[in-house]
Amino acid sequence: MSKAVVLETVASEVRACTKCSLWKTRKNAVPGEGSPDAKVFFVGEAPGYWEDVKGEPFVGAAGKFLDTLFAEAGVSRSQVFIGNVLKCRPPNNRAPSPAEIEICTPFLDRQIAAIKPKLIVTLGNYSTAYIFAKAMLPFNGITNARGKFYQANVLGLAVTLFPTLHPAAGLYSARYKQLLFEDFRLLKAKILDLGLAI
Repeated sequence: MSKAVVLETVASEVRACTKCSLWKTRKNAVPGEGSPDAKVFFVGEAPGYWEDVKGEPFVGAAGKFLDTLFAEAGVSRSQVFIGNVLKCRPPNNRAPSPAEIEICTPFLDRQIAAIKPKLIVTLGNYSTAYIFAKAMLPFNGITNARGKFYQANVLGLAVTLFPTLHPAAGLYSARYKQLLFEDFRLLKAKILDLGLAI
């Protein structure tokens, strides 16, 4: 089965999913989007208001800032894949529950396994905690982990992990905004170093 077919199968299952209670309050599930051949996979936390409305990841204010950060790193949405730990919006943008993460992340795992990225960029605490657990790496908060590259095995894939802050953090803190720009400049250098630039 081709990568594109696997990803479309996962997306169809996500849109029909009723495994946790979030389906009752969602407008649209947000399976994720991007290139099936992406070398760089971005993992966010969960859809927000506009993502729920449109059924697409990172289309609100944090998404617009993420596009600016993509430009800083020399990548575009069409070249990468963007997924989330949760595929449906938690009411009032509350934090994902452990049960919701456990129920929903097999979808993310299948997307990563299908795409086989070389570089996984985690955005914020929840995505970093999840991927680090998969890689059996210790995690003690995003501010400690961010801005560094980790060689790891995730789902049987040898990957480079790069945790950074969630783009939303940059909207509320000038310091975090600066840190995000610094991290995405590091990311650009790594993408060039690994020969992943398109």
